[in-house]
Amino acid sequence: MKDLNDNIESPFTIKVSFNKLLDYYENLEKSDDEFISAKARRVLIKQRPHPILRSGFSDVSFFSKYEKEIKLILQDSFSEILTKNEIKTASVPFHDLIFNSSERFKNIIKTAGKDFNLQIKNMIEDDTYIMACTIILNFCYGYDLNFKRPFFYEIPDANGIMRYYKILYNADFCELIPNKNAPKITKEDYELLLDNFDNLKLWKEKFPPNSYTFKGFVISNMFDVTDDQSISNIKSTLISEGKRKDKNFMDNFHEIFRSLLNIKELKVGFSIYNKEDNTFERVYGEGITSFLLNDNEHFDCEKALCHSSYKRLLTYHKSYSISDVDKMYKKSEGKAPQIKTFKEQGIKSVILAPIADNNELMGVLELVSDKPKLLNSINANKLVDVMPYIVASVKRSKNEEENLIEAIIQQECTSIHSSVAWKFRKAAKKFLIDKQHLGSNASFSRISFKKVYPLFGQIDVKGSSEARNHATQKDLAMQLSLAEKIFDKLPKKDQLPIYEQIKYQIESYSKEIKVDFKVDSEHQISGFFKGEIEPLFRFLQKKNKSVNEDIEDYFSKIDDDLGVIYYYRKNYDDTIALINKRMSGLLDKKQIEAQQMYPHFFERFKTDGVEHNMYIGESITKEESFNIIYLYNLRLWQLQVMCEMEREFYNKQNEYPLSLDVASMILVFNQPLSIRFRMDEKQFDVDGTYNARYEVVKKRVDKAVIKGTDERITQKGKITIIYSQKEDETEYLRYVSFLQSKLMLDDDIELLELQDLQGVTGLKAIRVSLLYNKDANDKKFYTYNDLIKEIKS
Repeated sequence: MKDLNDNIESPFTIKVSFNKLLDYYENLEKSDDEFISAKARRVLIKQRPHPILRSGFSDVSFFSKYEKEIKLILQDSFSEILTKNEIKTASVPFHDLIFNSSERFKNIIKTAGKDFNLQIKNMIEDDTYIMACTIILNFCYGYDLNFKRPFFYEIPDANGIMRYYKILYNADFCELIPNKNAPKITKEDYELLLDNFDNLKLWKEKFPPNSYTFKGFVISNMFDVTDDQSISNIKSTLISEGKRKDKNFMDNFHEIFRSLLNIKELKVGFSIYNKEDNTFERVYGEGITSFLLNDNEHFDCEKALCHSSYKRLLTYHKSYSISDVDKMYKKSEGKAPQIKTFKEQGIKSVILAPIADNNELMGVLELVSDKPKLLNSINANKLVDVMPYIVASVKRSKNEEENLIEAIIQQECTSIHSSVAWKFRKAAKKFLIDKQHLGSNASFSRISFKKVYPLFGQIDVKGSSEARNHATQKDLAMQLSLAEKIFDKLPKKDQLPIYEQIKYQIESYSKEIKVDFKVDSEHQISGFFKGEIEPLFRFLQKKNKSVNEDIEDYFSKIDDDLGVIYYYRKNYDDTIALINKRMSGLLDKKQIEAQQMYPHFFERFKTDGVEHNMYIGESITKEESFNIIYLYNLRLWQLQVMCEMEREFYNKQNEYPLSLDVASMILVFNQPLSIRFRMDEKQFDVDGTYNARYEVVKKRVDKAVIKGTDERITQKGKITIIYSQKEDETEYLRYVSFLQSKLMLDDDIELLELQDLQGVTGLKAIRVSLLYNKDANDKKFYTYNDLIKEIKS
């Protein structure tokens, strides 16, 4: 005997019963309508000899034993008139067992094939117990937890296309009866269960297995929701990152679209639109292809499409369909490029649907079939409902690609200035494609820019090394003095010869700091404090209470991280950090304005001050728009900014912990050069030996002195412009004169020659004092055009 409850753990025992339906017929028997009354009486008479049909049964063999009686009882529920239209079954809950069905349902199952096994697709086995419990809460206690989920059958049709049927249950003919072992569910129990959906042990405690009896049956009405479910499947497939990376992704995608359009002979492709280059590009992924590109990695849009299709897809963002490729090929005489491409692949009908967002094309969805007429402008309209999900997925993919490209740039390069980022993105994209084909053999392309004009400037803290050494000496001297006092306070009875030796070392270091402070003195003395003084003082703290307070005071002045006194050095470091922060902040703010004048490469570095590099030229902007006037404008801008940075420094000098001075310098190089990105150093550098002189000058010029003297060319309160060509002198004297008229520079112009540097000769300099405005808000800037107007006037 096979029982319905075999191998099933559930809070209720199932009994198939027609009791509630028969109760309904008893009411109909009293009807004034003789036809209805007679029919109800006939059903009741047929059932009376078989009380088990009311009391209920779980023996599966009884379905065949009482087949005629059951069929008669259900006759009104399964109308003969509607049997070929309705998809309806009578079944047992949480079972695949169906004991009565409409003709249409039978035909659907028959068409699916002998091997087809009917199962509810999204019934999660682990949830069925809890679902049964929520039904009990509703039926027996009036708590509606709304755990209703839509269930589906997936059944293939005669063409092998998967169809989706939504199941709606009618539970009017069910009864749920608590058994003797069923615990009473209180309000506290209910509230506890609300917060413990996943706690199956708790649910079984409140609803033990077989503690309720289910009597009755359910009627299931099914509806073909293939279109809706296909859209839902497209959405979930596109949203799920894991699915998109799976090698079966495209196979599943083909099946979904076949169901949506009810076309078995259907394939799906994608191509991405690159707006920058106006090209279609291949989407790289397992099994993803492009029928528009065929064997090409990328293709110019104007060459891939004829004029009308180009306009429809790229301008109006409307779908483009060809119901008969062969017919269209003859009509166009093989001249339409997309028709030719499709014909070469044996494609007979096509839909190209634009993937566009906010009036911007991102790609093309390609649907193709090897049968004519199957794809056309009519069924292209069915794509309207799925396109938003495809658009969202492509946007997400593009963002992911952008992030991946940025990650590669960060890994292979460094933070890249926006002016040159386009070239790095291009190289990173190529790197991704090469990685698909070459794997670990792929290499990142060389990044270089030819014929660019360099600009270099720095605002440097004067005497920074001396200032830091002085701060270090004062910190070390303070720490040595504190240590010496502790040894002096030790009682004579506690003195040991080793203490005398350590005290002598302290005195030696104190003398060395004052008389002969060397490069490695700081390191040696710091090591002495950490290796000898600190362990000894920790020992004396425990042994000798007379110096305990002094040792506590000593350690309170020691920096926890460095292990030494860090007071004067901290003032120095904080001052340098604050100078750098303010100077670089002003420079970055002004750079935004400069980039709007004309795009150029910019980078800055914080040292003991701030230095910056700029490069401007055609190869950086990627546009045929460069003119030498943009170089002149940037040079004038740079000179103004250097003046502004000096002003900012001295206006805020009283806010720095330490009083320091700065000196500003600009290096002029009048010949264009080539630069390339050095992967090992993660920065741009000049390319080629001819251009190397520029880098040599940059590294050495700030230490240069005036010819025939020991005076450094850079001085506080003055801006120095270093150059080598007479035309540079003429150009910058014009700028200086202009800024003098605007009260930014003083009248004390010096024209100086520099002492030859190693490998560099013939350098000259313009040096002029700055005027420091009292009004910190006076920050007006002038353009090269303003200069020309001033000269003409």
